[in-house]
Amino acid sequence: MNDPIGDMLTRIRNAHMRGKTDVTTPASKLRAWVLDVLADEGYIRGYEAITGADGHPALRIELKYHEGAPVIREIKRVSKPGRRVYSGVKDIPTVRQGLGIAIVSTPRGVMSDAHARAANVGGEVLCTVF
Repeated sequence: MNDPIGDMLTRIRNAHMRGKTDVTTPASKLRAWVLDVLADEGYIRGYEAITGADGHPALRIELKYHEGAPVIREIKRVSKPGRRVYSGVKDIPTVRQGLGIAIVSTPRGVMSDAHARAANVGGEVLCTVF
């Protein structure tokens, strides 16, 4: 698999379209860090580390709904393996005029765009969530 973050975002998107309450994805540290940001910002209920059906470590993500509608309306991958997108602190994008978040991988860890601006660091823009 070339793009594990893109795979995880697609699994979340597909599970929301089907109305699932949870979804499982293979585990990695980067995926867990992205899920930490999503949980801190209130887009998912949480996640837990489990052992998958094949015996490999996995993450079970609990999706969040508000009045029957998914909390995540749109989730897009920005920086892809074929084209990495880096932004300085002044160029970090705002999503839907501040209603959404951009998840940024910085030298200080994976964080939301607001936290990156507060910490005065830029980095690779992984994805946007609204």
